[in-house]
Amino acid sequence: MLAPTPTHFPLGKTGLLVPPIVFGTSCLGNLYQVVPDATKQALVDEMFRQGAAPVMLDTAGKYGAGLALETIGRALRARGIPSRDVLISNKLGWYRVPMRGPEPTFERGVWAGIQHDAESRISYDGILACYAQGRELLGTGYTTQVVSVHDPDEFLAGAVSLADRNRRFEEVIGAYRALFELKAQGQVGAVGIGSKDWRIIREIAARVDLDWVMFACSLTVYTHPKELLEFIAHLHSRRVGMINSAVFNAGFLTGGKWFDYRQPDPVADAALFQWREKFISSCRRYSVRPADVCVQFGLAVPGIVSVALNTEKPERIRENLASATAVIPPGLWRTLKDEGLIDRHFPVDC
Repeated sequence: MLAPTPTHFPLGKTGLLVPPIVFGTSCLGNLYQVVPDATKQALVDEMFRQGAAPVMLDTAGKYGAGLALETIGRALRARGIPSRDVLISNKLGWYRVPMRGPEPTFERGVWAGIQHDAESRISYDGILACYAQGRELLGTGYTTQVVSVHDPDEFLAGAVSLADRNRRFEEVIGAYRALFELKAQGQVGAVGIGSKDWRIIREIAARVDLDWVMFACSLTVYTHPKELLEFIAHLHSRRVGMINSAVFNAGFLTGGKWFDYRQPDPVADAALFQWREKFISSCRRYSVRPADVCVQFGLAVPGIVSVALNTEKPERIRENLASATAVIPPGLWRTLKDEGLIDRHFPVDC
């Protein structure tokens, strides 16, 4: 008799078990558009109706300046979800502050209809403040088991000189010292990093013994440099848990208008649009959903245990979960390699 297919996998050496699909929650913070409260509740309801417990939610103080955290807490309490059935990851580094003007200043044009602003606080004291605020926003009954420093790449990119960057880098290291103290106290179970620039993850991993890593916009059908794959293999050998995020490059690969948090220009970015047209055409030829291809590609590298997916449509929750077990014909991988859409070195079966 065949053993049942596992529904959860070890997150490195942390002792935590995570599902293959992690639910991103940026939409609960009104990413790009205002999502009605009823839709947000329906999203959370569907996550727990369709997903096997524990369901993992990935959030951040940056998402709507804490709005996503508040929404998660309210929705879990409204549905009466036992704390044992949810695993919450909070990416730390942004702290809610009062609105300074007519719109938020921390990411203009990204968050819609929010009532607060946010500021970066990456340091020993700053990250502790973010952690405490995150617990407060989440509310009673639930805790954050998985934490990370959010977007240290953006924090370091803001440096005005080499000396300033060195200072900022030491602030990042201080933030990790604080998080590992929380872990030693038993307040959290895993400490990691979430970043769009995987090279910053590599730089920090040389100084910090990370428990887990979340790559964003880095390992996708469209972009998967060999150097990144070598780094992932190194992390895997160190038993660092890895989650892949933004495998659609912010939605563009499956037909969306955003690519890595910007709107590409059809003229200046013509090659990008041409790549997408060929990719979607190849998927149609094999009668496969492009989203399934993106997810399976994102899970193909040893060590990657989960893909984080985000949607503002409750009816897509089931589809997102199904992507984790979708079967991709080997011929499609061969075609994508033959057409130069994915690199021949990538370890997918042909």
